[in-house]
Parts: sequence; C-alpha cells; structure tokens
Amino acid sequence: MQDVAPQVYPWQQALWQNLTSRFPNIGHGLLFYGKTGSGKEAFAKQFVAWVLCQARQPQAACGQCSSCQWLAANTHPNYVYVSTDEENKKQNAQIKIEKIRDLLPFVQQTGEGWRVIVIQPAEALNQASSNALLKTLEEPGEQVLIILLAQHYLKLPATIRSRLQHFALDRINSDQAQDYLKQHLPQAGQSQYDLLMNLANQMPIQALELAGNEWLGRRAEFVHDWLKLVSQKNMPLQMANKWNKTLVFADFLMMFEYLLADLTAYKLGQNIKNIDLDFSALAQHYHLEYLFQLYSDLQQAKLLLKQNVQSQLLVDQLCIKLMHV
Repeated sequence: MQDVAPQVYPWQQALWQNLTSRFPNIGHGLLFYGKTGSGKEAFAKQFVAWVLCQARQPQAACGQCSSCQWLAANTHPNYVYVSTDEENKKQNAQIKIEKIRDLLPFVQQTGEGWRVIVIQPAEALNQASSNALLKTLEEPGEQVLIILLAQHYLKLPATIRSRLQHFALDRINSDQAQDYLKQHLPQAGQSQYDLLMNLANQMPIQALELAGNEWLGRRAEFVHDWLKLVSQKNMPLQMANKWNKTLVFADFLMMFEYLLADLTAYKLGQNIKNIDLDFSALAQHYHLEYLFQLYSDLQQAKLLLKQNVQSQLLVDQLCIKLMHV
C-alpha cells in the first residue's frame, strides 16, 4: 500500500463504526473507492491492522501485539499486498494473472487468525487476473478478507463488483473539508481554501498537499509570461530557460497541466479551477483543436520524463509550441 500513515479521517468515522461494529459479519470481499486525496489508503491500512490485531481497541489496533509488530515490519504471515510490478509502474500497468494465482495457497491454508489480502489499484486487474480473482471471491477460505482499493471502481468488471461490498471513502461534506483545512492551514484565508479545494477536486487531503507546492504561487507569473510569449511571438527559449530554473520539471508539468485544463475549460464555457486567474486574454490566441494537441504533447512529455529525457529540451519544445507561430 502507498506509504501513508494508517488513520481514520473525520469523514470516515461513520464507515469505521459501521465496519467494526458488524465485524466479522461483513462478508469476505470489500471495495474501498474514492478520488485521489480521499484518504482511502490510510483508512484501509487502519482497518487491516485492526482486523489482524490480537488486542483490538475501538478506534485502532493496539500497536503492541506481535501481529501489529509484524505488520509494521512488513513481515506479517497473514497479510498479502498485491499491486503492479515495481518495475512496471508505467501508465496503464496491469496486475498479471500470476500474482492472483499465487494467492491460492494463502487463501486455502488453515491456521489461527484472519488472513487479509489487499489489491491496489484494483483497476489494474486485466481480464485474465480478474477471472482468476473471481474464483477466489466465489470460494474463499474461512477467516479470509479480500480488500480492493480503487479510484475508478466502474472500470472493474461487473462480475467482480457484484461480489464485493462497496464503500465510498470520498463522501466529504463542505463543513468537514473546511474544518480539516482550517486545522492544518490556520493562516490561510477563505479564498485560499476555495482555490485549494477546487484544484484538489474537493478532496481536503489533496488540497493540503497542493498547498505546499512552490508552483502554486507561481501560476499568475507563468500565465503572464505565457501571454507575453504568444502575443509577441519571440524569445521562447528565454522563457523556457527561466522556468526550467524556477521549478523542478515535475512541478512545472503539474502546474502547466492545471492551467492548460482551465484554458480549455474557459474556451468551452465551463467552470475553471484556478478561480483567481483570468484566462480571457490568453484564450483569444488559441483554437480548441490546438489546445487538445498541446494536451497530447503534455502527456508525451510526462512519459519522456520517466525515460530520463533532459527536462530543458522538453521545456524548450513546449514553449516553442506555446508561441503558436
């Protein structure tokens, strides 16, 4: 599972009470789903530790028993985590059938205590691995719990979804979100809270992560440089050199993707997420078709970044395209 601390967020308390009060009568297959920043990984970690714990507390595992110590050391004999291969983390990577087949001895073994399997991201299951998992879900061993984590659960085959209990981890009302941000960002104003929540798709954990990014305070400056570039149609390499030095490339790409998405939304007459920026002047210089091509180029740049292509070259090429000669 992702390197997150196990915890139950305020908007997950009702679900925690629901699951823990009904346990062990909760079925053997659970689906936790929600947007990035909903806290589903932290919740799953807390619940897995609680299920395996030998001295459960109402809100958490005890943290002291041998089970808790094994889990903390990633050596628990009754816990298996299944994901895409470490060397295959590229976009659209899949969980291969061999990984699901390898679960069979674990599921069928007998012994004391619960055995837990976590599969993440569940969307990475291909047709073959889904079929293999289906057999496990239909004939689970005793005291076996299988938890799937997904962002887009509708991408899972209907046959898999129908055999799982579904739990949304991203049902967060505005008061809960505001309280969370105010607790962790007490110096920010309401306009900053609104901006962060917009950029984070209304997910407060994601909003908090975005608040710490340097590019957040550089957006207006970049839009100014972008407008100057496309208006005057010269010196793209000077702009590229400036921004390659200002931001690390991954942060630059993230900032640009947000701005490009908003520029496209503005052209389409839709709501924008960067509510503190004005895209009207910039929008006059581009047709939608060209913006879609820029988005395609951006995705290609993200792939090249993973192949260790020089960032300066990629920013140079991008700024030349932004000039739109």
